[in-house]
This record gives sequence, structure tokens and C-alpha cells, in this order.
Amino acid sequence: MATFDPSTVSTVELEREKYRKSEGLKSVITSVVSALVLVAVITVSLQNSPGWQQVKLTFFNWDVFVQSIPAVGQGLLLNLQVLFFAVIGVAILGTLLALLRTSRSAVMLPLRWIAAFYTTIMRGIPMLVVLYLIGFGVPGLVTSRISPTLLGTVAVILSYSAYIAEVLRAGFNDVHPSQRAAARSLGLTNLQTIRMVVIPQALRKVAPALMNDFISMQKDVGLISTLGAVDAIRSAQIMQATTYNFTPYVTASVAFICLSVPFILLNDWYSARLRKRELNGGTV
Repeated sequence: MATFDPSTVSTVELEREKYRKSEGLKSVITSVVSALVLVAVITVSLQNSPGWQQVKLTFFNWDVFVQSIPAVGQGLLLNLQVLFFAVIGVAILGTLLALLRTSRSAVMLPLRWIAAFYTTIMRGIPMLVVLYLIGFGVPGLVTSRISPTLLGTVAVILSYSAYIAEVLRAGFNDVHPSQRAAARSLGLTNLQTIRMVVIPQALRKVAPALMNDFISMQKDVGLISTLGAVDAIRSAQIMQATTYNFTPYVTASVAFICLSVPFILLNDWYSARLRKRELNGGTV
């Protein structure tokens, strides 16, 4: 069997590789320089602004920032707790809705209509309105006190499951029918075909879109503060009322940014990986 000899690489290919490396280095240098220039322009513009010192004192006060970290951090733990259970609930409910919408069984027709109606309505209602409806409407129905954290989690699940369901439905429909037929010809049941063939392929296709929705949900979890839950946003509001300074809101924003960045980087990496595999003719 013939083996590859690196010495057989043509001179043209070596020159191309050298050219690609030089162009990549130029691109990196250009990006760094342009970023530094932009930062310098923004810094100079802010420093020369007549109201910058007052804005800096009101929104970017370092002492207040440090003072608000413990309270905001404690509230962020509640946001993480809500996010954990919301992700699980959205994944389950969104998958069920997507499966109902893609079902072709005549028996499932009423449920398919209900799923279509649900996703249409919930995607049209603002998240804040859903929180009000669940957070203040449900306690009125049962005439008893329910934890605002629980109600906020339910509202997030009901709202975002509609978006996730539509993304998953697009992924399910994008799986070629021959894949289902091949699975059934091998003796797999309909549920086994969905679980072992359709869902894995669909998730790979729509993973970047799903990650974007979950990143958006991670930010909207902060809206549970409107129901009275003492999360990071509510903690910042309490600190603002105490210090008469808006810096605690910046502290909460930094906390949410730090929470989002890993997911954003993961999404960018996975999207680039999928694009590279597609361009190379690999199996996506």
C-alpha cells in the first residue's frame, strides 16, 4: 500500500500554504489595530463629553460596584436555579410540541391543532405579559400564595417552549424521509426511529439556533424580578434605592454577561465547526 511522502508536496502548494499563513497574520494584526483604534476613539470621545463625569459617578461608581457584588451575586444564584429548571422544562415541552406538530397520524390531529395554536399564540405574547398572566393570574385562581420563583419558572417554560418547538420542528422536517424509511426497514418502531434517528440528526442541524434561544432565555430569566423574586435584578434595584446610584444595575449586567459569554463562545465554535464540516463534504 502506497504511503504519503511529505517531500512530494509541490512547490506551488507550499507557496499557497505560506501565502495563507501570511494573509492570516495580516488579518489578525489588522483586527487588533482596528479594535485598539476604536477603543481609543470611544475613550477620547467620552472624556471630552461635558457630562461624562456625572454619568461616570452615577452609573460607573467603582465603590458602589464593589459594594453591590455580594447582594447581586446572591440574587444571581436564584437566576441560575430558575434557569436550570427552565432549560429542562423547555427542552421537554418544546420537544413534545415539535413531535406533535410533525406527526402525520390521524389520531393526533386534535393535539396537532392544539400544538399549532399554542406555538402561534405564545410566540405572539410578550414575555413580560406572560409573566404577569402567570404570576398574578394563577394565585388568583387558587386563592393561595405561590412562590414567585415557581411562577416565574413556569412562565419562562411556557413562553420559550413555543420558540424551541418551532426550531426543533424545522430540524425534524429537515431530516430526509429516506432516513425514517431506512430505520423502519431495519425493524425499528416509530418511537425508536424518532429517538434514535430523527432527533439526533435534527439536533445537529439546529444546534446553533437552539443555543441562541437558550442564551436569550438566560437573559429573560431576569424578568422574574417583576413578580417580586429577589434575583440579581431585584437585588440591584434594592441597592439602587439605598445608594441612589444606578451602578448596581451595571453590576447585574456584568454578571449576566459573564454568564452568557461561555454559551456564546460555544455557539460560535460549534457553528464554525458545522460550517467547516459542510465545506469539507463531511457528514453533518
